[in-house]
Amino acid sequence: MVGESTFKKYIWIGLTCFIAITAFLGYKVTSVQLDYDFEKFFPKDDEETNFFMDFREKFKSENDFLLIAVERKSGVFDKDFLLEVDAMAKEFESVKHVNFVTSITNQEEFFLYQNGATTSKPYIDFEDFDGERDSLRVFKNEELINTLVSENGGSICIFLRHVDYLSKKKSDQLIIDLNSIIEKYDFEKVRMAGRTVQQKYYIDKMMVELILFVGMSAALIVLFLVIAFRSIWGVLIPQLIIVSSLVWVVGGMSLFGTGVNIILTVLPTIMFVVSMSDVIHLVSRYLDALRMDLRPFDAIMLAVKEVGLATLLTSITTAIGFFSLYFVRIEPIQVFGVVMGFGVLLAFILTFLMLPIMFYLFPGPAYIRKKKKGNFWQKYLEKGFVLIMRKKALIFIITGVIILLSIVGMLQINTNNYLLDDLRESEQLKEDFNFLDSDYGGVRPFELVVTVKDTNRNVWDREFLETLDTVQNYLVNDYGVTVKNSLITTYKVVNRSAHSGSVDYYKLPTSNSKFRSFRRNIKMVDKGEFVYTLVDSTQSVTRISGNIPDIGNEVVTKKNEELIAFLKNHDLNGAVDYQLTGTAHLVDKNLKYLSVSLIRGLGISILIVALIIGLIYRSTAILFISILTNVLPLLFIAGVMGYLGVELKTSTAIVFTIAFGIAVDDTIHFLGKFKYELLKGKGKLYALKRSYLTTGKAMILTTLILCAGFLLLVFSSFLGTFYLGLLLCITLLVALIADITILPVLLLVFYRPRGERKR
Repeated sequence: MVGESTFKKYIWIGLTCFIAITAFLGYKVTSVQLDYDFEKFFPKDDEETNFFMDFREKFKSENDFLLIAVERKSGVFDKDFLLEVDAMAKEFESVKHVNFVTSITNQEEFFLYQNGATTSKPYIDFEDFDGERDSLRVFKNEELINTLVSENGGSICIFLRHVDYLSKKKSDQLIIDLNSIIEKYDFEKVRMAGRTVQQKYYIDKMMVELILFVGMSAALIVLFLVIAFRSIWGVLIPQLIIVSSLVWVVGGMSLFGTGVNIILTVLPTIMFVVSMSDVIHLVSRYLDALRMDLRPFDAIMLAVKEVGLATLLTSITTAIGFFSLYFVRIEPIQVFGVVMGFGVLLAFILTFLMLPIMFYLFPGPAYIRKKKKGNFWQKYLEKGFVLIMRKKALIFIITGVIILLSIVGMLQINTNNYLLDDLRESEQLKEDFNFLDSDYGGVRPFELVVTVKDTNRNVWDREFLETLDTVQNYLVNDYGVTVKNSLITTYKVVNRSAHSGSVDYYKLPTSNSKFRSFRRNIKMVDKGEFVYTLVDSTQSVTRISGNIPDIGNEVVTKKNEELIAFLKNHDLNGAVDYQLTGTAHLVDKNLKYLSVSLIRGLGISILIVALIIGLIYRSTAILFISILTNVLPLLFIAGVMGYLGVELKTSTAIVFTIAFGIAVDDTIHFLGKFKYELLKGKGKLYALKRSYLTTGKAMILTTLILCAGFLLLVFSSFLGTFYLGLLLCITLLVALIADITILPVLLLVFYRPRGERKR
């Protein structure tokens, strides 16, 4: 052990270094960035992600647009209303970073003549306005319905295309400029959706919640410290270490250029409660030592000796739980796991380096020496231990029933995912999203890339186009896609234009000459720019773009399986290749990766923890007892999710690995004290009782603090954060119950110390 003279020698060096580093990292905290890059949720190092990135290079971004829906419940075909919409659309065109604006008020129907000449007529003729006539003209053109006008005629949708990949600052300014224009007009309701809107909304919410969670967590910690230690000393000394741990972690993130993503908004809460756990164990044991009339230095040494190893192990196991998230091939989750893992270890290091210094400089509250015993905790813990020892059979029966019911519930868990399902229904962004989803054919992007592999053909080949028409009809009639952009739709519009706008000709032409003639017309639209939104430069790749309602990953997966089976029979004998892609498709694929990678990560986490416990305690029985005790809470929470219909998705799936890493902490503390008593030559029953009475208070306190801290997350606007907090809280409560009931019973019945076996 370190001598007091040596300890005193290094106190001021350690304190000076601590203050200097904390001040530097505190300064770096001010420059930490928020990271809302949706594409980081795509699978890493994945063929389909690479395919999508290549596809986007060919056809430009699919996300750099805004949809602005303007409602008029009594019907949109009113001249004054349409004039205002047109005026607003024209103002949008003048906004910086806007490429073009499409509205039913500025669109024209084109007519193509045999000599190649064209004429056009606006869909909304303001000079000779007739609402009934114009509405009939609009609704006979199916490509306009659920695109620029809702099917029920209650709203108009303005399509605004802006510059690709706008920065956060430019995106925010774009939204501010557009909203300032919208506020000039007295419309019933204007709704806006798109990546830039979503980005601004999420980042603003993330900033608010970061501040909220820091404040609430700090207040909660002060409250618990006051209750636990009832002194200014008991509040200020631990709080110094807890706050410093958070400063070091966030400052370190800024130092290494790591931004705070949507998952890391829970960082303050988790860091506060995890740091609190280490602090509570060390402070509690130190104060107990002072009650034994030990000098401060001796009390410090005793506290570090008794709880140091166990706390180190709990920090390692908690960190392993977080580090296991690195096996998930989703960058934000990997960043969350790595940051939190290092944060847990950092909190342990600061606790055991700086708290002993604080103890020595500020020995402790005076009431500790006056009040030698903690009768409140002692009395109830003794009663609890006696009751548990008497009801061993009942505990085994209840445990068996819980395991059985949990397995039944776990088998009912569904894996599903919706766009923006992380937001509550009451959020404005979600309301606007739901409106556009129901009134404009869905907002979930659908993208099918079609490649002609036969070098003797290209996308203009008639047989290929007729096959593609069959595919598009399947997508519209069977899959439920509202096609927004495709070569087939373009051909049909041109064919209709060549026949005076007759809806009977909204179909592919019937002669080779027409195919060739219309191809030339298509290539001339927008001075040749339009065709490259549909066909790549090699003329061998085309796309069918559209939307579907947000029906969930589970239904979409089934539809995709049926689509793939259909496409296999329409590939022109292998000459054509079909590939689903797009942002929604990649997020769906991530969900498939998630289950497998989390199970793998959790399995590795359990294995590593088991090996650590086995090596430290050198007992196979203790290894299995500890793992069983901590797998039970995971089974329980899986059962709860199954019975309550909580779906398995990114936000809920990470609960298991985090919960296991934290839940095993109390078990390790209990086992550490149990082994310490056995090494002193005590009998098994006595060692169990002393472990129960000594660590019981700290176990209950830390669990209550952890649960209270995680319960703060239910105030989040993000449902993922809400479920993370709620499910972690339930899991840790169950883990505590298991540690104070099942664990001592299992140790009493199945563990045989070496000395006991010899006797």
